[in-house]
Amino acid sequence: MKTILITGCSSGYGLETARLFHAKGWNVVATMRTPQAEIMLAGDRLRVLPLDVTQSASIAQALDLAGPIDVLVNNAGIGLFGAFEATPMGIVREIFETNTFGTMAMTQAVLPQFRARRSGLVINLTSTATMAPFPLVAAYTASKTAIEGFTESLALELADFGVRIKLVEPGYGPSTRFAANGVERMQGLIPDPYMAYAQSVFAAFGAATAVTTETAVAEAVWHAANDPAATLRYPAGDDAIALAQAR
Repeated sequence: MKTILITGCSSGYGLETARLFHAKGWNVVATMRTPQAEIMLAGDRLRVLPLDVTQSASIAQALDLAGPIDVLVNNAGIGLFGAFEATPMGIVREIFETNTFGTMAMTQAVLPQFRARRSGLVINLTSTATMAPFPLVAAYTASKTAIEGFTESLALELADFGVRIKLVEPGYGPSTRFAANGVERMQGLIPDPYMAYAQSVFAAFGAATAVTTETAVAEAVWHAANDPAATLRYPAGDDAIALAQAR
C-alpha cells in the first residue's frame, strides 16, 4: 500500500486529489497550513497534518510525522491577478516563496529518502500560464515557469537514482479559490489606467467554455502517479489539453 503526501489540501485541487487517492486505497497524508480534518473523508488511511511550505521547521516536522512516503505532490500555491506595474515587489516575493521556493524546499526535503530507497516520485503542479501568455498574471506565471525549468532539469539528475519527477499542468479553474485566496493581497493591483483592459480580460475568462475542474486535476495526478512511462508533462482539464496539443 503506497503513501502519498499532498500539500495545500484545504480546498481545490489538493483536497480533491487527497479524496481520490484515499478512495483508490492509498495512504494519504493531507497537509495544509491550518489543519481542517472535518473537510476530509474519514478513514484510517488518512492523516491531516499542519504544513507551511515556506517554513523549513514546518517542513521537517511534517515529514517526520508522515514517515516514509512514495509520492510527494507539490500543490500548495498562491494565486495573483493584477497589473505588474502596480504589484509591490514584496507581493512578488511572497508569491515566489510559496509557489517556487516552497515547491523546491519540499522536493529537496524528500530527496534523501527517495535516493536512499532508489524509488519515489515528485509531482509538481504548475499552470497552463506556462504554455501560453496570459495577461495580468505576470508574477504568478513567472513563479510557475520557474518550476517547469526546475522540474525538467531535476528529472535528468535524479534518473540514475530511480527517482522520478513530473509536472501536472492545470488550466483555468473558475471553481477553485485561486482569486479568493489572494483577495487581500490583490487590493489596488488594477489601477485606473488598466481598468478597462482588465474588465475585458475578466469578461473573456467568464465566457470560457473549456475550463479545468478539481476532478480533472485529481485524475491527472492519479495518472501521473501510476504511469510507468517517462512522460514529463500531464495537462489537466479540457482547456489545458487543447493548449498542450497546440504547443
